[in-house]
Amino acid sequence: MNSKIKNLVQNLAIGLFIFTVLLLPVLSFAQNGTNPTGNGSDQNGTNPVGQNGTNSGDGKIVNPIKTDNIADFIKTILEGVLRIGMPIIALAIIYCGFLFVQARGNPEAITKARESLIYTLIGAAILLGSWTIAQLITETVKSL
Repeated sequence: MNSKIKNLVQNLAIGLFIFTVLLLPVLSFAQNGTNPTGNGSDQNGTNPVGQNGTNSGDGKIVNPIKTDNIADFIKTILEGVLRIGMPIIALAIIYCGFLFVQARGNPEAITKARESLIYTLIGAAILLGSWTIAQLITETVKSL
């Protein structure tokens, strides 16, 4: 019975952590798209204008990737991947540290933790290497 309660608490903690990690950014960056007057204008009767010169309350979808050539497109995509990937890599390294602490001298667990750390570092190298290779290719093509 005690192990069932322990597993339940552990599963609830993991679920709460995942819920917080996924939902908190969505809620913190959410913007109110409605106006208090409800007629597409703000309280002063003027039309609110967003950053791109569009009406911020009209529900239009703005393309975040505005590029004229393939090099800028690849650069924008890689920047987005890096912004998402780097925190994930940091969390994976922290998780590997927990695996080392949890191993407590057990050779099998230490081997598993070491392999996890190596795979995490290889993934980080691939992620950063892709950015470097893209920069090298872009600069080479621009110099031609």
